Amino acid sequence: MVKAKKTKPQVPATLGHRIRRYIKAVPVNIVRGVNQPRNEHLTLGSNKKRLTQSARLKWYPADDVKPNPPRRNFKKNATKLRQGIKAGQVLILLAGRFRGRRVVFLKQLPSGLLLVSGPFKVNGVPLKRVNQCMVIPTSTSVDISGVKAEAINDDYFKKITAHKKVKKSPAGFFTVKEELTAAQKETDDKKKAQKKETQKAVDSQLLAAVGKEAELKKYLGARFTLSNNDKPHLMRF
Repeated sequence: MVKAKKTKPQVPATLGHRIRRYIKAVPVNIVRGVNQPRNEHLTLGSNKKRLTQSARLKWYPADDVKPNPPRRNFKKNATKLRQGIKAGQVLILLAGRFRGRRVVFLKQLPSGLLLVSGPFKVNGVPLKRVNQCMVIPTSTSVDISGVKAEAINDDYFKKITAHKKVKKSPAGFFTVKEELTAAQKETDDKKKAQKKETQKAVDSQLLAAVGKEAELKKYLGARFTLSNNDKPHLMRF
């Protein structure tokens, strides 16, 4: 009498079972056999089996993996000057500490920012850098052919010293600034004095150009404001 074979109940295949059916991976520890040429046999460290290079198993990813796009080295191009802004033009600042002030545009720096000045004696705005998207160009302009600002660059506006914060208590609740050494203080004083001299030289040349036109000094000293009934989109600056 033939005994009937016992059959195991069929279990529905899970996602893990399906992945294992179609994915095969090669162990990492594949070592080339001793005194064997490169294209001959390979030894699997765990199974001790010999497989030719053509018979090696391949690994296929479970999902569709998109290849990483090649990186492109983008060249940093110089920022173009906004249309409608020219050297010597009067601009209105829209942001920052001096928002609403009128300043004179001197030149565009290599970083793309605009170099402007009040002058300082007229409205208190020193030599500073502003983003060209934060200004409103006006129809008023000043002849700045006699103003020499070629020596001013982005290094002029770098911070003099970086003050490091030191923890005062073990918990770090209070922090104080580290005191400068005597050499650092001497360097700071020299740079501050040099900045003051540069500001005075530019202001003297700029004031001479501003004084040629009547009422221009008062115009630069007045702050730009809007009231409730003003419509800036209909204004002509």
